Amino acid sequence: MAEPEVASTDSEAVPTPENSTPLDDASPLEEHVPSIDTPTLAPTSPEPRLSRNPSFSGSSSTYQEDWDSNFPPLDRLTVLELLDNFTLPQQLEKLQKGISAQTEKVRKSREAFNTKSRQARERMVDEWRRRVPSAEEQLDRYRKRMSNSVDKLGKRWNDTKVITLREKISFIFGVMNIFVSGYLIGGWPEYMHWWYTIQILYFMPIRFYTYHKRGYHYFLADLCYFVNFLLLLSVWVFPKSKRLFTAVYCLAFGNNAVAIIMWRNSLVFHSFDKVTSLFIHIMPCATLHCIVHLISPEHQASRFPAIYTIKHSPAGSPTAYANVLSMLAWSTIPYAIWQLSYYFFITVRRRDKIAAGRPTSFTWLRQSYSKVWIGKFVLGLPEALQEPAFMFIQYAYAVLTMLPCSLWFYYRWASAGFLGVVFVWSVYNGATYYIDVFGKRFQKELEAMRKEVERWQGEHEGLVGGGGGSDHGEEKKVGLGEGISGKVLDEKREGGEDGRSGLDNIPLLNDERPAAAMVTGLEVGDGGARDVARERRQGRGGI
Repeated sequence: MAEPEVASTDSEAVPTPENSTPLDDASPLEEHVPSIDTPTLAPTSPEPRLSRNPSFSGSSSTYQEDWDSNFPPLDRLTVLELLDNFTLPQQLEKLQKGISAQTEKVRKSREAFNTKSRQARERMVDEWRRRVPSAEEQLDRYRKRMSNSVDKLGKRWNDTKVITLREKISFIFGVMNIFVSGYLIGGWPEYMHWWYTIQILYFMPIRFYTYHKRGYHYFLADLCYFVNFLLLLSVWVFPKSKRLFTAVYCLAFGNNAVAIIMWRNSLVFHSFDKVTSLFIHIMPCATLHCIVHLISPEHQASRFPAIYTIKHSPAGSPTAYANVLSMLAWSTIPYAIWQLSYYFFITVRRRDKIAAGRPTSFTWLRQSYSKVWIGKFVLGLPEALQEPAFMFIQYAYAVLTMLPCSLWFYYRWASAGFLGVVFVWSVYNGATYYIDVFGKRFQKELEAMRKEVERWQGEHEGLVGGGGGSDHGEEKKVGLGEGISGKVLDEKREGGEDGRSGLDNIPLLNDERPAAAMVTGLEVGDGGARDVARERRQGRGGI
């Protein structure tokens, strides 16, 4: 029986038990030993591997190439390369230590960052706690601030009582001044210049002190003060100077008298400042009216010879200064002296202080008449031309007011009528001040007081929030505001309250008072605010 053939993929025959040569027991071992290959260091090609899969026969060469490329032959290996294989664990250990060190460093950095963040947060919280105190501290501060505010309010009201007393005295003297002046004009006109001199010696030092203290002393260089100075010279120093008297008369009955209308002088008896302003404008006219028209010719000739000469000189004579041209000519000379002096000593030399805010007659008129056509015209000019334009307009205004002065000088009733018109105009300005300005000012004071009290209550409600209910607190706040504004002074509050006005409910905070009483202001035993409010109302009632 024939043996089956075994298929092989290799070119060489595979040894089998049939074709192998068995060793003969009798043959010696040395005969077979030389046939065994001795291993050498020479490169050898490994025998191809057998595979039962026919498809693997084509990939054996590729596998061989990968092996040769990754692992160099043994004959090319050096001792250092062999030793380098033994240092691999050391490198791995070193790499592991480096990674561990970096990990530790990152951990420490993270801990340091967390520590600094926590410290910064703690410092921020401490700073916030220091700047924003607790509710109790805020309440204490509010109590102190509230108490200080009420103390200041009471002090101001006490000062108002002192001011009110001074205004009462000024009111009395203002009324008595009108009474005495009227009595002298009607009964003793020859003493009117004495009364004028006494008053000007009283008013002018006070005016100089008060205006210098308030920064208004540049107003003391205005024309009205210059006219009063010239009148004193004409009455007491140069009573025989016809030219000086002519200039004084024209300036007093012209620019000075009409300034009551232009400058809105008002007869406000309780205001010493307004009474003084009216005095320096109208009293020179009243004094000149008495010594020109009301005293006897004999006394006039002996005491005021210049007036007597001008009044009784025939027309066309050298001493007849009472015509229009002579009056304008001789009054222009002192006016020009004053205008040039004012320009160089005030407008030019004090330009920096005026620009810094010191008021003058020019700045006041420019602001007061800025909406009038003449003010718009002056303000529409370049900055360098505004002051010359103002001076020219002022001189033109002075000339226009001096044109009828000849009429006032020769005719007694014309002079008296003109004085009556300007005096009634000042009374009308005073009535406007009392009704409109003074009343609105008092209303604004009450409104400001109401807003301040509402702000106090709003701040306190934010601190004690919810003590008596938000609706109730809002109701009390509105009621207090209405009481301060004067809307419910005569009404009764709902809920059986005693109907006290809002001025009586201004909270006066003390440490003993509960929070609810401080919010509503309904503490029965708190009479301090009511006493201050009562004094305030009494003081206002006496004005």
